[in-house]
Amino acid sequence: MENITTTNIFSKMLRLQIIATAAIAVISLIISGFHAGLSAVFGGLAVLIGALVASKIAQKSKKEATAALINLLKAEAVKILVIFVLLFVTFKVYKQLVPFALIAGLAAAALVSGAAMRKLENTELKI
Repeated sequence: MENITTTNIFSKMLRLQIIATAAIAVISLIISGFHAGLSAVFGGLAVLIGALVASKIAQKSKKEATAALINLLKAEAVKILVIFVLLFVTFKVYKQLVPFALIAGLAAAALVSGAAMRKLENTELKI
């Protein structure tokens, strides 16, 4: 089994999230216009920023299993909070928001994030 660092996994995850968000944004743009495309970008961007912040927290080196688990739980809580705050601000500020496109962008980025975490779970890591 190939050894992959957590930094490598997170950077691949973020890259795939950007690609997924861009794909949904282009599809939304073609189907429903500019505001739908931009809404999809905002949905994906909320997940991207949340994942980026969470990855910085999760990467803090802890040798004890309990401390590492607490770090992961903190990272997930912060990620959810960041996503919630960014979505709330988007709903309040962007008046031409297309909710379905926003949710599609958010879902695409979140699904890619989940797939990367599954790979992380199934991969032997160098610590």
